[in-house]
Amino acid sequence: MTENQPTVTTDDGEKPARGDIDEDYNADEIEIVALGRALITAILEQSPIQEVQKLLDEDAPLWYQDEDGWSALHAAASVEDPGLVKILLQRGALWNSGEALDNAGNTAGDIALSLNDEESYRTIRDAGIRSELILQLLASRGGEADGLVFKEESDTALSSTDKFLSSHLRYTTDAHAQEICLLQSGETEIGVMMGWERGIMLETVHRICDGHPNAQTGLRVLNIGFGLGIIDSYFQALTVPPSTHVIIEPHPDVLRYMRERGWYDKKGVTILEGKWQDIVGTKTLDMAFDAVYTDTFSEEYEDLRRFFDHVPKLLASPDSRFSFFNGLGASNALFYDVYSHLAEVHLAGIGIDIEWEDVDVAMQEALRWENNREYFSMRLYRLPVGRMRATM
Repeated sequence: MTENQPTVTTDDGEKPARGDIDEDYNADEIEIVALGRALITAILEQSPIQEVQKLLDEDAPLWYQDEDGWSALHAAASVEDPGLVKILLQRGALWNSGEALDNAGNTAGDIALSLNDEESYRTIRDAGIRSELILQLLASRGGEADGLVFKEESDTALSSTDKFLSSHLRYTTDAHAQEICLLQSGETEIGVMMGWERGIMLETVHRICDGHPNAQTGLRVLNIGFGLGIIDSYFQALTVPPSTHVIIEPHPDVLRYMRERGWYDKKGVTILEGKWQDIVGTKTLDMAFDAVYTDTFSEEYEDLRRFFDHVPKLLASPDSRFSFFNGLGASNALFYDVYSHLAEVHLAGIGIDIEWEDVDVAMQEALRWENNREYFSMRLYRLPVGRMRATM
């Protein structure tokens, strides 16, 4: 087996899950893989649905992938058959696991999207949303939710807050003389915040601040996660600077950077050192705000969802607005869409209505720093703006 090749666990251990039948397969396993191959062939040849159903009833494996990494779900999307897509999902086809990606990194949803097959795409996306909602419900009740897309190893600085806070961050400039913040991860450095995000941050400040009744006297602003200070600088550059500007930041290297640049001395700015989990909802932060924004690093969707629960109490009035950096799953169109809808569903459940604005970031290409573009490879950034739902 090659490194990172998908596998299936059999009685004899792990075997390749795609491509040619491995010589180590026994007779029963060869039959199972042959059924998987026959299922993909039947779908691609658009055989009668009865033939496909027969293969499914014979337990043709939906985990099997051919030499190109295509599963039965990929095949159904490629022939634009939303009915069959639905059947395969009901039978257990997975939308977000190792089997979800072909050799080119595409999900079945990506294929449907490329063919403008909206019905098939929506069917796959909605299955993903339902799956994630169930996982989130289990997590909220003390169960395990180990199915979220792009889940990193829990002992790395990329996904563990504690590991991240003990890691070293380096502030430097890129080839365009723009300041960037880098995290050392193994032998490479990963961008924590990059200059290409400036357009997103500026638009976010406009969307959550412009037109607010308190804008002429100074807004009360809360930001969680300082990074390079891009969005906080835009808050300070409002025609009337915030009357209250609270920044929550836990990383010691970031706090040192803030102190060196005079943020501790700025009028109206209060810096609360620590994790938001230890500050929000406590007497340390005993006030409400006109504008709330959060952009943390090394946290997953479950952490964001927990922050959502605090948002209604953080917003001072129906005129108050809330936003967050919408970057989860943003290296794949399907995953990004699922996370965006998931956030919308959860916020709606606590009385926050979201409006979306698509921001084209393709023109920012020249500003992206080397290969760190990978953490956000979508052309469009979906900018969320939330408000408390009006009650009668």
